[in-house]
Amino acid sequence: MNIKAYIAEFIGTFGLIFAALGAIAGTNGGDLVAIALAQGLIIAVMVSATGAISGGHLNPAVTIGALTAGKIDIGNAIGYIVAQCLGGIVAAALAKVCIPADTLDAVAMGTPALGEGISIGMGLLTEIILTFFLVFVIFGTAIDKRAPQVGGLFIGLTVAAGILIGASITGAAMNPARHLGPALLGGGMGMTWLYWVGPIIGGILATQIYHRVLGADDGSEE
Repeated sequence: MNIKAYIAEFIGTFGLIFAALGAIAGTNGGDLVAIALAQGLIIAVMVSATGAISGGHLNPAVTIGALTAGKIDIGNAIGYIVAQCLGGIVAAALAKVCIPADTLDAVAMGTPALGEGISIGMGLLTEIILTFFLVFVIFGTAIDKRAPQVGGLFIGLTVAAGILIGASITGAAMNPARHLGPALLGGGMGMTWLYWVGPIIGGILATQIYHRVLGADDGSEE
């Protein structure tokens, strides 16, 4: 049990969800660039701040992917996921204290949702693809020891790019905790399964391809 790592994961995930809701509410959901930048920037700094303590997962899909590659044991993986989910829930709860209720209601608590005309299959595939990109970049820039130590920056840019690409399709969660907190605090839990299944599948696929196919033959990515 690594309490310091759990606290770091809680704080980092809290930062992501609070920044996301603040940006969405502040622009009434209408300024996609501002929303993408807010989330990309906060992820960049939080991954950098927590990387030495917990690895800066801040996302259950990343933790589950790391588990399948043997980068974290099952006990700590569970602790990480619980901390991440709690961070998202507490962030959404405090956003309701800081932001007027009618402002949050107008954007459904900033909860990622399927866009108009988007089927469940389309949404699921989009979350798989976007999370694949994200976790692939995490492995290539942060977990692999051969990579330059600037992972936070590139992870943040990937989050911002994912939002610009997929916001109109699924809200571009790429992270079960990003959906869970706002959904639980008023955004609606009806599609919660999609925002867990899609990112987890995408995260595992990216992990296995990077770890098993692209990893260094001498194991230096471990």
